Amino acid sequence: MTPTRLYINIDHVATVREARRTDEPDPVAAAVACEQSGADGITAHLREDRRHIQDRDVERLMAAVRVFNLELATSPEVVALACRLRPYQATLVPERREEITTEGGLDLRRPHPKLRETIRRLEQAGSRVSLFIDPDLSTIDAAKDLGVPAIELHTGRYANTWRLSDTALSELRRAASHGASMGLFVHAGHGLTYLNVKPVASIPEIEELNIGHSVVSRSIMVGISTAVKEMRRAMEPVGS
Repeated sequence: MTPTRLYINIDHVATVREARRTDEPDPVAAAVACEQSGADGITAHLREDRRHIQDRDVERLMAAVRVFNLELATSPEVVALACRLRPYQATLVPERREEITTEGGLDLRRPHPKLRETIRRLEQAGSRVSLFIDPDLSTIDAAKDLGVPAIELHTGRYANTWRLSDTALSELRRAASHGASMGLFVHAGHGLTYLNVKPVASIPEIEELNIGHSVVSRSIMVGISTAVKEMRRAMEPVGS
């Protein structure tokens, strides 16, 4: 079985920097260290309110890392930047100013002309488009209808309930199987930690995990390189 890819989200390195509006810690330096320590790619979310990652960070990341996944909403200014820079992957996510972090997946229950247009523009620019969605079968069907090659399953419910019940994990397994059966590449992320990542990483249809806060938090204690290596080990199947 091919090992699940690990993408590190470096948003919260920038969160620490922006707390003082200074130039450290540098999220780009952190991203390079993550790749050198075994991360398969780097993820960053350029929010409309620029609360952590800034435009200049995205430009520098494009030049510094091997594989870059840009998370973005349909904000025209951010979409224009993505189309100009052409990251390897562009993951479309919902975004609300008042939320602390992304609280759920895209709502695909009704027609989204703006979303369709954003997908078209990103694909024409040459980026691989993924949609961040809840692990709901009808939502996966809607994502397939939008013509994207990949989806990222929101693992927030699992992250909040894994100690209490296996229900959310079963939901993720069904969703991943359904998506893969339709020819979609399946990714997952949100709220995954060293303690709860292994069951998700063990779902065979999930090819890629996006993990940020837990790794950045751990890096305060042990350094970013060790934190990435420890997450790699946490993802390994039992007995490997």
